[in-house]
Amino acid sequence: MTTTTSPSAAAASRACTFRVGLSADLRPPAGSDLPTSWGDIGLDALVAAGAELTFLEPDDGVLTAAHVDGYDAVLFAAPGITAETVSGPNPPRHLARFGVGLDAVDVEACTRAGVAVTITPDGARRAVATAALTLVLSVLQNVAAKDAVVRHGDWSDRLSLMGRGLTGLTVMTIGLGNVAGELFGLLAPFGTTNLAFDPHRPPHTLGDLDVTLVDLEDGLRRADVVVVTAALTPETHHLLDAARLALLPRGAVVVNVARGPIVETDALVEALRSGHLGGAGLDVFEVEPLPADHPLTQLPRVVLTPHAIAWTTEMARSNGDSCVRAILAVREGRTPDFLADRSVAVRAPR
Repeated sequence: MTTTTSPSAAAASRACTFRVGLSADLRPPAGSDLPTSWGDIGLDALVAAGAELTFLEPDDGVLTAAHVDGYDAVLFAAPGITAETVSGPNPPRHLARFGVGLDAVDVEACTRAGVAVTITPDGARRAVATAALTLVLSVLQNVAAKDAVVRHGDWSDRLSLMGRGLTGLTVMTIGLGNVAGELFGLLAPFGTTNLAFDPHRPPHTLGDLDVTLVDLEDGLRRADVVVVTAALTPETHHLLDAARLALLPRGAVVVNVARGPIVETDALVEALRSGHLGGAGLDVFEVEPLPADHPLTQLPRVVLTPHAIAWTTEMARSNGDSCVRAILAVREGRTPDFLADRSVAVRAPR
């Protein structure tokens, strides 16, 4: 049996379609059978809810109004969001960030335009905390140098590569959000003394966390390992500068899984060269990609990863599921979890 839909009914059907745009960096490579460049991120739940999914046109690092206008929601990973992005006549109701960083997103402009912005701290929490612990252990145990010995075939001087155990050390985080809280849970078997600097975290919110909030300078004087997990803001830019790195005990280790500019690079290089610091594990840098001839690449006891150490199938699916939940909540007129600005009013469906 064949049915015919009138032009007016077809137009009404199109008007009711829930349109979700996916930023071009999420498009899978040509010839791939993956649903996105990150693999399976749970988009089937959107399709099951009646969403029409479309990959956006390539961008130059920033989404424009031409990219996003007319969509109900946009799920994006790498591109930036500016005031121009939401300046069109029909901006999306919702921009769902596949990740947690908002340093490239003009949240205030989105709020003025009535556009909800969400992030995925629930998706990134375990993956980034695990990545931080991986870097801590890799640096302390001198994994990079030991790997090089095997590759070069000369095992004669293995004792010079002696590592340092994590058990009983003092670990301090810069920032005490989701990632740092998860990291302290992972550290429990090591019997570490746990410190955190976070001026925005009231002590009464710590609950069962085994951590002591400290003043920045006092904590640095006590820390064997410092892990940066804070957001990049004007206040945290170069928070770990030469003077503060000098407060660390000799042989301390610095790990950064947040944003590169929180640690002053030149000061870090000098502290490593002088032997004051015992090593560093860096997944983020002030300039990315890090030049291949950068001094950091020439230093011993330094582990470097390309802003991707937490990129796992676990994180991809968790971030995707978080985005999907937020998109469906906004579609239904509900306030989603993890709004970047909770003052924004979630607009009713079109």
